[in-house]
Amino acid sequence: MNLFTQIFYQPFLNLLVTIYYGLHFIFGSSADMGMAVIIFTVAIRIILLPLTISGNRTEAERYKLSGEVEGLKKKFSADPVARDAHIKNLLRSNRKIVFLSGMNLVIQTIVALMLWRIFAKGLLGADFHLLYDFIPQPKEALNMTFLGQYDLTHPNATLNALQSILIFIFEAEASLFSLFPITRKEMILAQLTLPIGSYIIFSQLPAGKKLFIITTLIFSIGYTAFRQIKYWWYRLGQSMNKKQKTENNEVHGL
Repeated sequence: MNLFTQIFYQPFLNLLVTIYYGLHFIFGSSADMGMAVIIFTVAIRIILLPLTISGNRTEAERYKLSGEVEGLKKKFSADPVARDAHIKNLLRSNRKIVFLSGMNLVIQTIVALMLWRIFAKGLLGADFHLLYDFIPQPKEALNMTFLGQYDLTHPNATLNALQSILIFIFEAEASLFSLFPITRKEMILAQLTLPIGSYIIFSQLPAGKKLFIITTLIFSIGYTAFRQIKYWWYRLGQSMNKKQKTENNEVHGL
């Protein structure tokens, strides 16, 4: 826990408090921790962007790998020993894909633990001793009310509903732009079960954590749209180049 605190938790706690003070310097008393959380979330997403891009590049490879694993399970269904040996060799030869998948899971777990501690007690004063020396100790309670109406330390039905709506939009966007075939069952699970399930399961989540999730979803929706627009632009350029080459060939043929 000390290693987790020093390497991950303390730097991000200091970053969030620094953003909060920076907003107070710019906007005065109208600034609140909710605004800091939004900027903090975007900063984390930008820091993790190289890993996100790397994960997207190996998406097709992961899909292919899972198909090969399923093929081995069917091929050696009568011989579990040979099946496990072949799967082990396949995974060993694709260590990069397995490593990136595991790394994403580890990072998501670290971020979840970090946020839980930050909003459970960190910003309420219990962890102010972890602030660096160049950051002044808060002399009064931090403004934990977002936009003057959302208490970040307690659940909020409005933000909970917004989170579910954004999950639906994100999953619909992912299904629409997916490079791989999606079954009807998978579509129902992603676009209906996940939003409804998240609304129920995370209904008691403090609004501060929920605001982080909402900002993350908006960032992810925008990033996915950007990637798709970039892909369409690339395809359009290829189509125009192909057309230009065809026209040039016809001219030279004449």
